[in-house]
Amino acid sequence: MRIVTAAVAALALAATALPAASAASAAPQDPPSATDGVWRMDGYGTLLVLGGGALREYQTTAVSCVEGDSARQTGPGTYTTPDGTALTVRTTPGRAHARLAADRSVGHRWLTRIRALPAACTRPPATDPRADFDVLWQTFEENYPFFAQKGVDWHAVRDRYRPQVHRNTTRAELFDIFSRMLRPLHDAHVAVKDGDRVFAEVRPGTEPPGKELDAKVKEFILARDLKDATALQDFAAGRITYADLRGDLGYLRISGFGGYAGADAPYTAEQAELDRALDTVLTPGRTRHLKGLIIDLRVNGGGSDALGLRIAARLTDTPYTAYAKRVRNDPADPARHTRPEPVPVVPAAATRYTGPVAVLTGGSTVSAGETFTQALLDRPGRTVRIGRPTQGVFSDVMMRYLADGMLFVLPNEEYLTRTGRTFDGTGIPPQLTEPVFTEEEFAHDRDSAFDRAVGVLAPRSPSSG
Repeated sequence: MRIVTAAVAALALAATALPAASAASAAPQDPPSATDGVWRMDGYGTLLVLGGGALREYQTTAVSCVEGDSARQTGPGTYTTPDGTALTVRTTPGRAHARLAADRSVGHRWLTRIRALPAACTRPPATDPRADFDVLWQTFEENYPFFAQKGVDWHAVRDRYRPQVHRNTTRAELFDIFSRMLRPLHDAHVAVKDGDRVFAEVRPGTEPPGKELDAKVKEFILARDLKDATALQDFAAGRITYADLRGDLGYLRISGFGGYAGADAPYTAEQAELDRALDTVLTPGRTRHLKGLIIDLRVNGGGSDALGLRIAARLTDTPYTAYAKRVRNDPADPARHTRPEPVPVVPAAATRYTGPVAVLTGGSTVSAGETFTQALLDRPGRTVRIGRPTQGVFSDVMMRYLADGMLFVLPNEEYLTRTGRTFDGTGIPPQLTEPVFTEEEFAHDRDSAFDRAVGVLAPRSPSSG
């Protein structure tokens, strides 16, 4: 799983953390299976206990162990979270190791069996504000990969802010301290939540892809870019829009990779709704005549990487690697990672479009919107990126609990190109730079990135703008 709109939504739709399930929701106990036992995840600071009809998570650091979320068992080695995410755990020969997969995510989490939970996990966590500070600081210290890139001395941060926390520090005061600590990261996959208060930052000079921006931009595009379009249709609760443009061009706007089938819909329902949209758009007749396809991701709040790959699979006839995924896995060394796991794009067994593609991006292209963009970098065939750099956050997020009820999230993964490059922080740059939804663009009724895409894909056709 992945966040849907930067870090604020991550607090409600956690990626690494598993949505809570009460003990009463566990399935009836089955005979012990090969996956029952206690497992340590490679990276992620996580222990899992499997058995008794449930999967239970423990969030660990060198100074803490906090019980996290749980999922109910639905079959041998399979578990379902309350939001419908399906988890699968499969052991290797010898049963000392296993791998975990989530149907909304890509790649795997690697597990090693251990004898028992550490003693710290059997005791109630300390509730002192100083303990909360130590848990948050230590979690970032052991998992966050980007301090050097962000120019942040995390140990100096502790030295500055730890003395400000006392036994009687209020939750509001602690929240403010956490906000000041984390603001310099300008990382849209970092957030803190305490009740209705949420701290989250995006890269300077960019705007979060919220509902208000999405509605404003969509209205603008409909009135300007698509005023002469045909076959205009919305799908997936309005998150996907398609239109035929003059000059045998197609326009596909995607504002997120999730929320297609209603709240808490299982991934299978999300897949089905996406497939319905793609089957309607990518008909054999249309794909034969399209001279180019514009894919507009300029306001995209992210969601499921797997759904992005499902679209990429409709845009190629040749298998290729989208990216490789690795995880920081040494608490003492931010340069140590798991072995990169290649994530493939496999051509879909359905009608595919393999012609020229123009991908529109900007600073409000976030998270899974960026991993989808990255999945098209090595797409066979002509693909051009137009607009501005994406936000620069790719990782699934870890959601962590504090004893006083606060939540926080952070990233710990990197998505690598075939040359080993990452785009965290800076975002994926365009090949052709154009302004994206600036005040000047709105004021003069301009959409330079869209017009550039039309010109690049069909230079002799009349502009639809």
